[in-house]
Order: sequence, then C-alpha cells, then structure tokens
Amino acid sequence: MKKAVLELMKERKITIEKIAELVFILQKSYYENLSMELCLDAVDTVLDKRDVQHAILTGLALDIAAEEGHLPKVLEDIISRDEALYGIDEVLGMAITNIYGTIGVTGFGYLDKTKIGLVGELDESREQVNTFADDLVAAIAAAAAAKLAHSAKREEEDEKGSLFRDI
Repeated sequence: MKKAVLELMKERKITIEKIAELVFILQKSYYENLSMELCLDAVDTVLDKRDVQHAILTGLALDIAAEEGHLPKVLEDIISRDEALYGIDEVLGMAITNIYGTIGVTGFGYLDKTKIGLVGELDESREQVNTFADDLVAAIAAAAAAKLAHSAKREEEDEKGSLFRDI
C-alpha cells in the first residue's frame, strides 16, 4: 500500500524531500545534530504507518473527486473552495499528528497557519484541488518532527541515566 500512496503523492506534486524540508525547519532549533537524512528517515517512518497511509489515500481521493466533479455538488463546492469552516481536512491531518502526541499537534498548527514550504505551495496552487493535500503534508511533517523530538529526548535521557535507576 505504501507504494500506491507514494505514487499518488507524486502525481499530486508531493515529495518526501519537500516534506523533509519542513521537518528540518520545525526541528533545527531543537535538534543539535539534525540532518536532511534524519528528516527523510523520519518522514519515511511516518509514511510506513497504515493509519497515515489510509488518511493520505482518503484525503487525496477527496481532492481528486472534487476536482473531477464526482462528489455531491454541495460537498464538491465546499472542498473545491477550501471552505474555511469545513475543517474535515484539518481533522484528517490531526489523525496523523496524534500518532506522536501533542507535540505533533502544535507543529501541525504552526504549519497550517504559516503555510511555509510545500504547504503554502499546495495551498496557493490553482492547478488542482489541494484542500486535503496541504493539511496532509503539514500533518506528515509535524508527525515526523515529533518523532525526531521524541527520539532526541530519549537519547538525552539515556545519556543522563534514568531518574528511577537509583530508587
């Protein structure tokens, strides 16, 4: 299934490299030895999760269906216009970010608000419907950044030793 997800993402001009750039932006101030390789690996790990794959397939399918006129007219209009009060696109993104806890949610909110990098490119594009795509990208990047943050914290704790070791 991951192969199908990656192919669909590619068709929609979503690359792992551009998502990794967002991860780097989110984590560069907090992760001393951060590299693009670590960011790419984190994105790849997030994309390995079946729940993430399902969310991506669902969201992109809805974007495509709206684009092609295969949805009920009222829903097609809402998705095609990226109606501000619709919110289901953010809910789908939140399902991804919650995999790595609340830090993922804050990263998602930041990317959703600032629209930097690929998130902004998708949001501003008029070539295709990207109502779900921009939020999915923000969510994947935020989840990958959260994964890195958890890994860095675990490494830091391992270096210091467990607080409970002497109890």
